[in-house]
Amino acid sequence: MMEAVFDRVPRSEVFMQTGIQFMRINTLYQVMSLLEQNSPQLEIADILLMAPDLLNYWLTGVKVSEFSNATTTQMYNPILETWAVEMLESIGLPTHILPEIVMPGTKLGSYEGIPVIAPACHDTGSAVAAVPTAIKNHAYISSGTWSLLGLEVEKPIITEAALVANVTNEGGVYGTYRLLKNITGMWLVQQCRQTWAEEGRVFSYGELVELAGMASPFMSFIDPNDTVFLPAGDHPKWVQAYCSNSGQSVPMTKGAILRTILESLALKYRQTLDTLQYLAGQHVEVIHIMGGGSQNELLNQMTADATGLPVYAGPIEATVLGNALVQLISLGEIDDLAQGRQVVAGSGEEKLYEPHQSEAWEHAYKRFRQLSVDQDYEN
Repeated sequence: MMEAVFDRVPRSEVFMQTGIQFMRINTLYQVMSLLEQNSPQLEIADILLMAPDLLNYWLTGVKVSEFSNATTTQMYNPILETWAVEMLESIGLPTHILPEIVMPGTKLGSYEGIPVIAPACHDTGSAVAAVPTAIKNHAYISSGTWSLLGLEVEKPIITEAALVANVTNEGGVYGTYRLLKNITGMWLVQQCRQTWAEEGRVFSYGELVELAGMASPFMSFIDPNDTVFLPAGDHPKWVQAYCSNSGQSVPMTKGAILRTILESLALKYRQTLDTLQYLAGQHVEVIHIMGGGSQNELLNQMTADATGLPVYAGPIEATVLGNALVQLISLGEIDDLAQGRQVVAGSGEEKLYEPHQSEAWEHAYKRFRQLSVDQDYEN
């Protein structure tokens, strides 16, 4: 569906009007699929509501689209601060079904006397709201099946360099944007675990990390964002094939395969962070890792070592906390986001990982960059 869109509006123009990373899962291409199939849904539709907007409608009867979620559709123009109507009409998509956009923290109504407030309905938007930091120059990694690595910026970065780097500008809370890139994250480990379970050996995630920790370092690398790793399937075999095809040593044990994945993820974080700092002209002093993946202590330490930056891991349930903070601010229970982040920081959930082994990681990074499928920028 991406090519069907680009046949009507050039790829570069889609980015310049939306600032969003090109991914086949974007709403724009899902709606385009309906158009290509001559689906009657588009003809009879009264309004387009994303899943969280639908839930809010069921609770309040109010049909609106929350800002952070709307921006991720690749149908929103952050420069005009509204739907990209001109672009969508050029593609042939109906624009009369697009609802009013409201900001995070908007009071929508009530349900049985309980206020219903729109948080940042996009899960990463809420997670970033809960980053427990008091400094501006930080980066975040929302770590789970996907790793979303980004910076919090005041304005979207929509430039030719950003287009080439295929980064995204997603709406945040209180006038911010999330300049970030999606990286294939724990999906790789999850698929290895699933493959081995089907072969009769069930590992806990803790056991997988232990196996990786015992393996020899810097044997081989993969680019986690290579499209070969996107489908579900035999990822151990695919990692081995990738290493063989790229002229590297082939990891033969489970621990070696897992270490290849985790080291490659840490190096991908380094590469992506360099790119984002270059694009934003912003120097990063610390990294915060939130979400379920923040429990992977080996990867947390590797990330600190690969980037040369201190890494704070936690909170695990950042999305829930960020959602709650926005609602508490709207209810007047918390003054602002800065105070809310102080509350999260005071929870004691964070753990610090200091960087070391810089020379070995620098050598590894030079090797990794030769494999990357992404445009490379040095900060």
